[in-house]
Amino acid sequence: MKKILIIVIVLVVLFFGGRYLFVGIQESKVVISDPFNTTYLINEEPFTLVNGSFEKEIVPGSAIKDKVSVFGEPVFGDIDNDGDDDAVLILVNDQGGSGTFYYAAIAVNIDGEYKGTDTIFLGDRIAPQTFRIINSRAEVNYVERGPGEPFSVQPSFGKTIHLQFDPVSLRLIQVEVNFEGESDPNIMKLDMKTWKWIKSVYNSGIEITPKETEAFTLTFDNDKNAFSATTDCNSMGGAYEIKDNQITFKDVVSTLMFCEDSQEQEFSSMLGEIQFFSFTNEGELVFVLKSDSGSVIFK
Repeated sequence: MKKILIIVIVLVVLFFGGRYLFVGIQESKVVISDPFNTTYLINEEPFTLVNGSFEKEIVPGSAIKDKVSVFGEPVFGDIDNDGDDDAVLILVNDQGGSGTFYYAAIAVNIDGEYKGTDTIFLGDRIAPQTFRIINSRAEVNYVERGPGEPFSVQPSFGKTIHLQFDPVSLRLIQVEVNFEGESDPNIMKLDMKTWKWIKSVYNSGIEITPKETEAFTLTFDNDKNAFSATTDCNSMGGAYEIKDNQITFKDVVSTLMFCEDSQEQEFSSMLGEIQFFSFTNEGELVFVLKSDSGSVIFK
């Protein structure tokens, strides 16, 4: 009789204890709800991000980690025309060596839950620029090195890729686009127009935009190697030198009015920090700052 009673008690404990354990596990399930907390494929290997990062040991017991993190912030837009916000983002993979590998990815919003796609490799130690979702596709702009250039050379050649995805497999598809208003970087020139300052983006996360969008302009005269600029206060001008995609502004002079709350000082300081230039398919002129600290975008 005692044995039967003990067996019954054990079964009851196992039943209810197991039930509570199961409920506890179910309640602790993490609901994936944003691009920082979902799984992406890099070279066919899944990486599940938690708060925007993932790391694992490359070799068990080794201090060297294989790390994946989100570069900057995702940019949202509706890529699949279902009325909700998806996201395009750039992932950075650091495997403990000298390389820093960049990948483009999309997080698709499916009934409020974000699902990560596979990724498109952008390059090693490139300089990401702007990215967005437009016309049901993702657009990623970045600056890379020229063919055969060593990694000691800073990236200076602009490149743009356009992406869509297969809704069944969540695989990215690189597409070619040719829409009205798109420009050809291969034929664009500095002196083709008067350029308007759109924004400056720093790798520290700081972004500066002009308070007066029409005030800040930059015009080039290639025949004289001269430039002129307008600001929200003074006008300025000077000379410039070009070697390949490297540009240097020099002998800058300016009028001397004082204007309260002017952004002129920020603008002129940026000109002094510019080192490389490139063009994008969106008709943008992109300047890369010294030490790869950020970029300045004109259009």
